[in-house]
Amino acid sequence: MKLKRAKNAKKNILAGTVNKICMILLPFAVQTAMIRSMGAEYNGLKGVFNSILQVLSLAELGVGSALVFGMYKPIADDDIEAVCALLGLYKKIYRWIGVFILVAGCLILPFLPYLIKGSYPPQVNLTALFFLYLINTILSYWLYAYKSSLFHAFQRYDVINYISLVTQGLCYLVQIFILVKFHNYYFYVGAAILATVGNNVLISYQADRMFPQYQCRGTVSGEFITDLKNKVKGLLITKLCNISRNSLDNLFLSAFFGLRLTGMYNNYYYIMTSVSGMLSILSGSLLAGVGNSIASEPVEKNYEDMRKLNFIYMLMSGWGAVFMVCLYQPFMELWVGKSFLMPDSVPVLFTLYFYIMKMGDIRAVYSDANGLWWENRYRTMIETVLNLVLNYLLVQAWGVEGVVIATILPLFLFGFIGSSAVLFREYFQSGLPQFLKEHAVYFGVTFFVCCVAYGICGKVACGGIEGFLMRVAVCMFLPPALFYLIYHKQKIFQISVQWLLLRIRG
Repeated sequence: MKLKRAKNAKKNILAGTVNKICMILLPFAVQTAMIRSMGAEYNGLKGVFNSILQVLSLAELGVGSALVFGMYKPIADDDIEAVCALLGLYKKIYRWIGVFILVAGCLILPFLPYLIKGSYPPQVNLTALFFLYLINTILSYWLYAYKSSLFHAFQRYDVINYISLVTQGLCYLVQIFILVKFHNYYFYVGAAILATVGNNVLISYQADRMFPQYQCRGTVSGEFITDLKNKVKGLLITKLCNISRNSLDNLFLSAFFGLRLTGMYNNYYYIMTSVSGMLSILSGSLLAGVGNSIASEPVEKNYEDMRKLNFIYMLMSGWGAVFMVCLYQPFMELWVGKSFLMPDSVPVLFTLYFYIMKMGDIRAVYSDANGLWWENRYRTMIETVLNLVLNYLLVQAWGVEGVVIATILPLFLFGFIGSSAVLFREYFQSGLPQFLKEHAVYFGVTFFVCCVAYGICGKVACGGIEGFLMRVAVCMFLPPALFYLIYHKQKIFQISVQWLLLRIRG
């Protein structure tokens, strides 16, 4: 079966955009309500608990991604029985993952006070609160989680996004009401548990309705199990690297500086991930289609498609970087007030963090679609170890700036350059110098546009909402004009725009 890649991608991007906008605005409202009604310490506490549970979720080992990858070929070959066997294996593994997380979480309970420097809100029972977070995580695995793999493998993220929009949207509205009306953090977490249950039940119902031919039956071959183990090992290392970028950052800040600074860091991190999430809609929507293309199209075509996608994506990322560097501090001042502002160096570093992270997104789509997790094991291990060592050293020397720098350096050296080398060696087999040269040009142009926009925004004399809106206008119209003037005569611009227009019309 050859998926309708362009059609599905458009559906996914539309649904993902709607979902992401709501899932940025509503959590933003929840976080605002929490800070103003309960205090920054609760925001820091949420960050610490989420970080711990993300580390525990390493038990998932990337099984879901590996099994979805395993579905690409049988779906392309219309092999229903093979997909059913993978679905059954997925179900069994996820049940055991839930058990592991429950046991590991219970073992961590006695050590919770040691992960928080200084005091925490006296009315909080750390054990009871963490256990509620733990239950929410476990239910996300036990309740039909395996059925979501069908939507991923068939490039139907739009269904998952719309279900999430309903369940999570209602959850956030209820949480805002709880925080404002009752000031009760336990009820706040309880609402999240109910949302998880509702989300998974609705996904299960929709999967049964849309894919009735796929049921948990049959067994997978021993050869596939062996290959799966290698991919899972590679994914475990990759996930450990990804988790170390933020989860362990939170733990280091909490352990050395306490909940207040951790909460302030999370405010800035939240803005970066919100902008990043908008762009990730595009890269995430393409994964299954790229996997199908790799299974059915020649390498040369996929390489040229990647170059076009990468150019368009980096233009959008550069535009996002301009918004971030120019609007970070004015927005934070309007949102949380001057007392929660960090030095100007922090938003500049977060902007650099954002852009370097985006540099690897399209490359990561092709790497994941090829299942190259095991081949990436050494570079991800080095990135993780370097990140941990730098976190420990630099957080003590430079605080938040040190944590962000400790993430940026390994991310660029091993997360971008190293992983690009693996993809070109294992799949494309040529073209790496051209790819890196193109990215150097994109970075240089983005840096120039950011400097121009930042300089113009700095001339805005008025503050408050009026000054913020004037800066928004600069960021909205200046970057596209500069990008066009710089790129419009270049061949990559012309073929990428033409390629994009054909897919939009088709």
